[in-house]
Amino acid sequence: MGWHRLLPVALGLALASCAGDSARPGSDSAAVVRVQEQAFGASGRRSVKALVYVLHRDGASSDAADHHRFARDLAAAAPGARVVALTQPVPEGDADKGMTRGFTRDRITAFADRIEAGRERYRGVPTVLVGDGGGAALVADLAGLRPKLIDGMVLAACPCMLPEWRKHMEKRMPGTSFKPAPDSLDPLMTVGGVRPQTKAALLVGSEDPITPPKFSRGYAEALALRGIATDFRVLPRKGNEILNDPEVLSATTRMLASLQASQ
Repeated sequence: MGWHRLLPVALGLALASCAGDSARPGSDSAAVVRVQEQAFGASGRRSVKALVYVLHRDGASSDAADHHRFARDLAAAAPGARVVALTQPVPEGDADKGMTRGFTRDRITAFADRIEAGRERYRGVPTVLVGDGGGAALVADLAGLRPKLIDGMVLAACPCMLPEWRKHMEKRMPGTSFKPAPDSLDPLMTVGGVRPQTKAALLVGSEDPITPPKFSRGYAEALALRGIATDFRVLPRKGNEILNDPEVLSATTRMLASLQASQ
């Protein structure tokens, strides 16, 4: 299945070569928003043909290994790509802190500033953002708030309708609050800022109990309403852990090839 434009079905439904660390003030309970990076693949200015940023999903710091694995595999599958894993460390005891705290402008800006710095260094090459779970929601918000930084985005297991997702999780986990920060941004609030030229791919497991397909489908429909080329796929018999599924890697390499061919 190639790139295609989704037809909306519900009009009402309108995220190893170097390492670093940066910080900026936060607006939520954390005083500082820190972002760390680990890069794989091409590095020379003349050898870099594309930039890919893989955003951490807000799990415990140890979960970053999944994102590093994806970044490393993608760098091997896409020669000329510089693939950078961006993570926001979360203490082991607060694995869900990022999701409950919300997606504020300060958090989004901390990631966006890293991406902007990369684009400044490697000018004129396409930039793709990949995220799963909370990282996918961050990518979606970033695409709406800083649209000039992104040429394409790949969202895996996205809770892209955050108010509805939080209600879903509170039912799954009675007694647990998923109340966000007051200034948290939902991807459906920021979708109007996504550039029409942006390419989007959304993948979700058919048996995902955490982020069921409906939360990706609603955002895909909102993108399609803006005329954005959107590839929405439900992976049969797959659950929530799909970042390192071959289909996600394949969707990303296809997007890179499409963007490079259009240059």
